[in-house]
Amino acid sequence: MSRPSTASPTSSTSRPIVEVAVGVLVRPDGSVLLGQRPQGKPYEGYWEFPGGKIESGETLFEALRRELIEEIGVEIHDAEEFMTLEHDYPHAYVRLHVCLVKQWDGLPKGLENQSLAWLESVQLSDADSFSLQPILPATLPILKKLQEII
Repeated sequence: MSRPSTASPTSSTSRPIVEVAVGVLVRPDGSVLLGQRPQGKPYEGYWEFPGGKIESGETLFEALRRELIEEIGVEIHDAEEFMTLEHDYPHAYVRLHVCLVKQWDGLPKGLENQSLAWLESVQLSDADSFSLQPILPATLPILKKLQEII
């Protein structure tokens, strides 16, 4: 997998871009795992895909592997780059490197006080009626793109 630039790029709004590795765990039945942001974090209570910041010198895969171990206790052995998108939040301008993960070791569990839930593939067909609410704004385009492949 690629190594995102760590040269502190800036967005069109002149804010630093935070590079983030995002993992979409996909079960054979097409359901995907979401986590609920814990208390005390920006957007607490919102649902998102697990992941986190890419540290200096890490490849996308290295960061994703580390973050999924830290956040949900699963170890991945490979991942497929799916999409990249940018979102300007009040607290940070992020570039999300989204990867599909179809095989992992371990049972996902919230290791950072977050709730976890599987969104069934049939629910992906109607983005306006996701059973998990609220959805983090940058997560919505990922869910919509997943509708095309799941």
